[in-house]
Amino acid sequence: MLTEVTIEKGRDNPRSRKGAKKAPTPSQMKWLARGLTQAGGKLPLFDEDGQRISGRTIQSCIENAWAEPWFANPMMPGWQICKLTAAGHTVLSGA
Repeated sequence: MLTEVTIEKGRDNPRSRKGAKKAPTPSQMKWLARGLTQAGGKLPLFDEDGQRISGRTIQSCIENAWAEPWFANPMMPGWQICKLTAAGHTVLSGA
């Protein structure tokens, strides 16, 4: 017996569903993890080699609520100072 199956466009891709939980990329995880050892969960502007953290990494983490803007940087207005959120702690703990 054959059964007809209809697949709606985008339904088989979990990233296309609204509200689908997305896991951080390795670079996002590395950046977020650095906030665990900083006062207030402050996230760094630069990596261990002194290179600026990618704006895409920062923006994606903010959009996923793993990080949030903390305060404006008066010396460099284009640089966002962020901190780890409760959702960021959760994703780092694997829960």
